[in-house]
Amino acid sequence: MKYQTNNPRELAVRTLLRTSGGSYSNLQINAVIESTSMSDVDKALFTNIVYGVIQYRMTLEYQLVPFLKDPEKTEDWVKELLYTAMYQLEYLDRVPKRAIFDESIKIAKSMGHDGTRRFVTGILHQMDRKGVREPDKIKDPVKKISIKYSVPEWLVSLIEGQLGKQKADQVFKSLNQTPKQSVRFNKAKTTKSKLTDQLTQAGFQTEDSLVAGEGIIVDKGQVVHSAFFENGLLTIQDESAMLPVESMSIQPDDLILDACSAPGGKTTQIAANLKNGRVIALDIHQNKLKNVIRNAKRLGVDGVVETQALDARKVDEKFSDEMFDHILVDAPCSGFGLMRRKPEIRYDKTLADINHLSQIQLQILEAVAPKVKTGGTITYSTCTIVQQENQEVIKQFLDAHPDFQIEPTKTDLNLTTDENGMINIYPDDFGSDGFFVCSLVRKS
Repeated sequence: MKYQTNNPRELAVRTLLRTSGGSYSNLQINAVIESTSMSDVDKALFTNIVYGVIQYRMTLEYQLVPFLKDPEKTEDWVKELLYTAMYQLEYLDRVPKRAIFDESIKIAKSMGHDGTRRFVTGILHQMDRKGVREPDKIKDPVKKISIKYSVPEWLVSLIEGQLGKQKADQVFKSLNQTPKQSVRFNKAKTTKSKLTDQLTQAGFQTEDSLVAGEGIIVDKGQVVHSAFFENGLLTIQDESAMLPVESMSIQPDDLILDACSAPGGKTTQIAANLKNGRVIALDIHQNKLKNVIRNAKRLGVDGVVETQALDARKVDEKFSDEMFDHILVDAPCSGFGLMRRKPEIRYDKTLADINHLSQIQLQILEAVAPKVKTGGTITYSTCTIVQQENQEVIKQFLDAHPDFQIEPTKTDLNLTTDENGMINIYPDDFGSDGFFVCSLVRKS
């Protein structure tokens, strides 16, 4: 889509309209940035506003309602405009109030008419005079947390029930913090120390990850636009997402199945450990496998990667029993561990989705189980933090498969496992994505 403006605030309003209709925020943000000629400063403001409004949507809705005589009749784009102004006023310290008011009023007129301008002006001045209502005054404890951190009440109740109120509150509080820029160095092309030195010389600030041995935290610039990324010396990957492959004890000549591979971050991580071996990467969608191939070529590991469009539940149609040394099942999941990076997830998913996904996860494990060699490992991982998709799936699988047992999950930095040897990382633990990893060994 081509836009007739480079105004970051107006583009934020237009993008929010699209994301509220179900479009992924990160894809929409990237598309807008690519199709406009905003300055770097404006790109940063635009991105901040879009993510910020999505993150705090329930809070902003709660605070706006008292100022609208008839919320149902107020046009959606006008509400989004007011949310962008409210977000800037409440959460962006360095943006002057006058600039926020002036720009919002101009957008109201350019996207609407003079009546809209007066309407928006009136509401902004009312908010300035009266202030907005604070969530801390809500008496219902679940609703208070829900509005304060902008998390649906059913999800608040679920996570509090599983983690306890104190831990859940820490998780919710962490979700609206800015995510770190995390990269994985490509061991097929460089070393961690060499790449870190080169990044520092190029003006980036770096620090080692506390989560993953291959992880580097990068600050002061967008590394995705650098030659380091283009030349395949690194790839963008969250620290937690590196752990499933890190735990697999891969040998150079192993044959490995990545059962749910797209977009290929873990596939290429596996491939970087192989010499004469091979990783077969599956995905149910052929078009998504193009990303796997593209990433593998950029990182220089495409020679050991083979892709096949196949539903992982149908592996019996293609592969022999006891064929693979290791199998990775990075299962499709609700993604509740990613709420910091993909804030709309908290509003899009339901308890019914969780229950449906847990059935698919178990079906995938059931299907791939015969395909791993005796003594081989199935690594099961998700980027969610709810037990229905993690511990409960593992329990159901083990109850039906006494020939498998949990082996304590080992990582380069010796992360703590739970009493059963599984890794549970929550978004507040390290400021990384929430993740679950379990290693299942096939016994003789």
